[in-house]
Amino acid sequence: MLISVYIPLAVTAVLTVLAPPLARRLAPRPAVWALACTALVTTVGWTGSLALLAFTAVAQIPEVAAEGRWSVAALQAEDPVQLTVALVSALVLLAGVVSLTRAAVRQARHLLWARRACAQLPGDEELAVVDDGAPQAFALPGAPGRIVVSRGMLRCLDDEEREALLAHERAHLRGRHHLFQILWRLTTAVNPLLRPLAGAGAFALERWADEEAATRIGSRRTVARAVGRAALATSAHAARPPALAATGGAVPQRVRALLAPPPPRRPLPIAGGALLLSLCCVGLANAASDSDHMLDEAQRAQCLTAIAQASPPGPEARHHQPPACCAHHLRGERGGHRA
Repeated sequence: MLISVYIPLAVTAVLTVLAPPLARRLAPRPAVWALACTALVTTVGWTGSLALLAFTAVAQIPEVAAEGRWSVAALQAEDPVQLTVALVSALVLLAGVVSLTRAAVRQARHLLWARRACAQLPGDEELAVVDDGAPQAFALPGAPGRIVVSRGMLRCLDDEEREALLAHERAHLRGRHHLFQILWRLTTAVNPLLRPLAGAGAFALERWADEEAATRIGSRRTVARAVGRAALATSAHAARPPALAATGGAVPQRVRALLAPPPPRRPLPIAGGALLLSLCCVGLANAASDSDHMLDEAQRAQCLTAIAQASPPGPEARHHQPPACCAHHLRGERGGHRA
């Protein structure tokens, strides 16, 4: 446990640095899935490692040890984790749980608001045109989702660019991109180190929608022109683009990517990331196994102490029945001696 419990923490730190630049070299769709898997697995590993480290301190509380029937002295002798590290891990874990709860409530409220907003929009078709002079265009997730475009945005684009804009927003709805955003927001709440990864994921989502729109209408240059004009019109009104908007992300980089050939498939970065995520899972599983063995040894020591204190002196001791809670430990010891 001394080394394996820290492996998920180290893998998280490494992927936080490496994943964002590597994701920009991948095709957008696999980049999104790779970043989502990275965020999910590293968050589980991060939380699990902190929980195992924190439990080594909690397990030494006399009331907890009495409930679990293990020896505090034996646990302290077996435990390789310093008490300071365990206490800091407990505080970080508690802060992450509180932050996750608050983020989950915010996301639930946002989804409910989006569903109500979809129901209140005029018409019952996918596209809803609002009478607003400010240029706006975004996808609103719901059941089903809606595409919201203002008349101000439509006036800024020609027919081909409007088609590209709508294809971009349809790609957001069709791919359920808001679910990826929710995942990154929740994992970032647990582990703030993942914020660069979440930022790279948001950019990859916009690139995914760009590439799908270019495929749909058959012109990468038209999509690039639509993205650029929409972004310029929006910036002129000093409005922050909402989530899943065609003007979101780093617009100059998106335009350059659209003016270049489609990105090739690069399996090597994905294979390397999968190897690191596997190492994270193996480290967490090994640390959990070591922790379980440590508790089992502490329980055995407590049982032996209880037997020694309860056994009567003299020849009667051999006929004394051990406490029921110790029976399986004694059977294990006898089986080990026979082996």
